[in-house]
This record gives sequence, C-alpha cells and structure tokens, in this order.
Amino acid sequence: MKQIVSLIACVIFSGFCLAQSSMPSSSTNGTNYSNERPKLVVGIVVDQMRYDYLTRFYNKYGEGGFKRLMNEGFNCKNNHFNYIPTYTGPGHTSIYTGTTPKYHGIIANDWFDKKLKKSVYCAEDDSVQSVGTSSSAGQMSPQRMKTTTFGDENRLFTQMRGKTIGISIKDRASILPAGHTANAAYWFQGKNEGNWISSTFYMTQLPKWVIDFNKKHIVDSYLKEWNTLYDISTYTESGSDLNTFEGGFKGKETATFPYDLQTLKSQNGGYDILKSTPYGNSLTTDFTIEALQGEDLGTDDITDVLTVSYSCTDYIGHNFGVNSKEIEDVYLRLDLEIERLLKALDDKVGKGEYTVFLTADHAAVNVPAYLESVKIPAGYFNTSVFIKRINDFMEASYGASDLIESVSNNQIFLNREKIQKLDLDLDDVQEAIINEIIGYDFVDKAYTATAMINTSFSTGIERLIQNGFNQKRSGDVIYVLDPAVISYGKTGSTHGSSFEYDTHVPLLFFGKGIRHGQTLQKTEITDIAPTMSALLNISYPSGNIGQPLEFIFE
Repeated sequence: MKQIVSLIACVIFSGFCLAQSSMPSSSTNGTNYSNERPKLVVGIVVDQMRYDYLTRFYNKYGEGGFKRLMNEGFNCKNNHFNYIPTYTGPGHTSIYTGTTPKYHGIIANDWFDKKLKKSVYCAEDDSVQSVGTSSSAGQMSPQRMKTTTFGDENRLFTQMRGKTIGISIKDRASILPAGHTANAAYWFQGKNEGNWISSTFYMTQLPKWVIDFNKKHIVDSYLKEWNTLYDISTYTESGSDLNTFEGGFKGKETATFPYDLQTLKSQNGGYDILKSTPYGNSLTTDFTIEALQGEDLGTDDITDVLTVSYSCTDYIGHNFGVNSKEIEDVYLRLDLEIERLLKALDDKVGKGEYTVFLTADHAAVNVPAYLESVKIPAGYFNTSVFIKRINDFMEASYGASDLIESVSNNQIFLNREKIQKLDLDLDDVQEAIINEIIGYDFVDKAYTATAMINTSFSTGIERLIQNGFNQKRSGDVIYVLDPAVISYGKTGSTHGSSFEYDTHVPLLFFGKGIRHGQTLQKTEITDIAPTMSALLNISYPSGNIGQPLEFIFE
C-alpha cells in the first residue's frame, strides 16, 4: 500500500514540475518581446523638406545618407499631411502623437487664445524657468499639447526606465516631439550666447555633458565662409544663383555665394545666423552624437527614444526659396550629416539594434513671383488690407467696430461676448462673413466653425480643415487661399496650405524590424506614431487616429 501511495505522489510531483517547466518566461519559452524591440528609436524630422528633394538631388547624394535609408530601408513615396495648417508646431506634434490638431490642440505655431484674449506660442510656459541661459528663451514646455506621444507611451510601458530625449535648433521642434514625460529636451540659444539650453520642466541644471559641450564652443568653428560644397556649376537641379526671388543676409548686397558668416554675424542676430546656413545642421549632429554618449541611449534592452529635428532647411527655404542654389547645397550637406549620424548609431548602439524613421513637418511652395514668371497662377495676399476690409464690413453691417478680435492662421476670431450683447445670432454673423469674403480676390473657399462642428467631411480640402479644427481653440471662420497664393514677402518660400506642395513629404523607415521596399500606397503623417508603437508592442498614443503600416515590417 505504501508503495502505491509513493508512486502516486511521485507522479503528481513529476506532473507539477513539468507544468512549471512549461510556463513561459521572459528568457525561455514564449515570445521574447524584449529581443524584438530595438534598443533605440530615432525620429528624424527635416523641417520644410519636400518629397521631391529626395528625387531631385538623388544623383548627387552619397551612399551613406538618404540613399542608405532608401536602399536598405522602406520608402513610403506617397506620404501626406492630413490636416491644415501645415506648420512646424502642429507638424512635429502630429508626427509623434499620431493625431491632428483637432485632438492634440497644437493648431499652429502661435494662435489667438480665446480665453486669454491674446496670442500664445505653442511651447511657451511662464510657470517654468530657463536652464542654461539668463534669457526667457528656456521658459518652454509641452503643456499646451493635449495628448501623449509614442515616446510617452514607451516611458509608461517601461515604468519610466526607457529614456526620451529631444534635440533641435528650434525649441518647439525639440519639446513637442519629446512629449510630456521626456527626460530632457534641448534647443539652441543663438544671439550672443551660442549655447544649448533647456527648461526647469525637465531639470534644474544642465547635465555635465551639455555644460562641457557648450564650454568647447564648437559653434565658433562654424562662423566661417559658406560656399557651395561642390562646384556651383554642377548645381543643375536648382535655378540661377543671382535672381530676384531670394532674400539673403543683411550686409550683403546680393543673395549669392559665398557668404562670410563671421563678417555678416553682427547684422544678422549673432549666432542666430547659423540657423540660416547648413552649419546649424552640423551643430545639431554634433550635439546629437554627444547626447548618445552623455545620455547612455540604446545601451541596454530597454528601448529609448531620441527625437532629432534639422531646422536649418526651413530657415534657408524661407530665406532663399525652394529652387535656390542654397537649398540644393543645404540638402547635399544634410546628406552627409545623416550619414554621420547613422555611423555614430552603428558604432554606439550597433548595426541592427536601432530603428530610424525620417520625415518632414511640412513641405513648401515655390516662390510665387517665380511661378508667375513662368506663367503658373500664383500671387500674394495682403492680410492687413483684408483685416481692414472685413472690419469695415462688420461696422457697416452691425454698427460696431470691435466684433473681430483676431485674424490669424487664415482664421477669423469673433468677439462672441459683444455679439451676444448686441443680440446677434452667431451663426448668422459667421455666414455673413463667408458671403462677404468669398468675393475677395485670392480667397478660394471659406467655412464657418458651425459647419466644421456639425458636418463630417471625408474627402478634399474640407477634411483637412476639419482635422486641423479644434473646437476650443480655432476661430469662427476659416478661409482658404488660391493655390500658390501666400501671405508673405516677395522673396523666399513659405508653407501652411492644404495643397500638395505643402502636404507631400518623405517618409523613410530603416533598421531593426524594417524590411526593404517601397510603396506608392498613400500614407498619412498620423500613421508614424502607431507604426512605432506597433514595433515596440506598446499602447498607441492617447489621441491616435493613424493606422500602423504593417507592410514595412520584416
């Protein structure tokens, strides 16, 4: 009898051990998600990069920069923004949140705050203090952004052990991508300082590696001559160097190469002049490579996120236009910066251990004066004249001169308290403005806030306007200008519209988990964040409306 009991006990014990050994663990059976995730995700945003900069300058790029991303990674050739206005603040926010201004709330770089009755900046925050500068340039945070980024979700998923670091010459291009839970965001303070700074939202003092970097004053080495990287006669993908469509620098009679930055510095904002040259991008790469080491990014199996924005392309585009020799030169030089960054990632994180995506926050239109010169419809919209004309209309119609509080970002903000006091119907006033301005030159379309709230648009410009419309922050009337018509100076390029020249931007994926290929299938900027979330097996950002692009995965 004892033998039978012992035998039964032995069988039960063996079964228990077998059951224990069959349970999945993080290091044996089951899916090991930690091994699937890259050690580091790097988001690269090139400010004001049109898609055709990839193809237009392709033959002059080297093999290690843009071409490496395209030839070894996945190229989404038909990638677009799905809202307006196409500006830097909303662009960077939408890329990393997977949603549009309708939900994340960053409706422009600056906008009229209906509660505060003044214009506010997308990243300003008076409740925090500058770190690394005595100026107010560091009083910034992401507090106006309503939703999470995929970097935030990665921080939550890893119990705050995965780092997020944001870097850019521009404050908003560093702060908004990095999200609410970022370990740090760094941006450049030019003028007479030439240092990288931050804010008390992230830290009370700069880390030693940043202090050491600033002390080296590498920035001074870039105050030199800016000439073309190659013989200017080979720059056949851009227009003539001397023309009437470019701005240039104060202190130099023509917008032509070369530019002596040391000489021009004093009349062009001190160290800020570097923002309008390729050397600002070089400085960004210098700092980013230093951050890899200083922040210990990608050194363990817990995924970190690094957001890098190259801003100088935007400054140069605004100054010289999309068809300039200066634009061609900055992209040929940026190609070398991308190569330098990828090599640093190979060395410090390891080939096959990191994932990169590259895109843009918006594109840009050709200089309208240039388009007119080649018989393409274009023009310039005088916003000051428009504001006076619409105010005169309101006074003539309703006997009041203060019914409009602001006109900005192609939106009209009404004084709702005054309209109510005059016992006017808000919808009727909005419609009256629509009927008035639609007859103005260069105004192509106009819509009321009521229409944006009560009607669902699934196609066309109307869908893009609605995706950019935030009920609490946007205006009462939204108007759309004709194609290639801008409210801007007669030289240089700008952006902000719903047209293809502003919405079509690159989207390249590269590295761990990414297969080689390309597609002409339409993708949208809001697809990037859920794609990165899917790669990391984490929750999507809180306001996400995009779809993960599963066809890019291995």
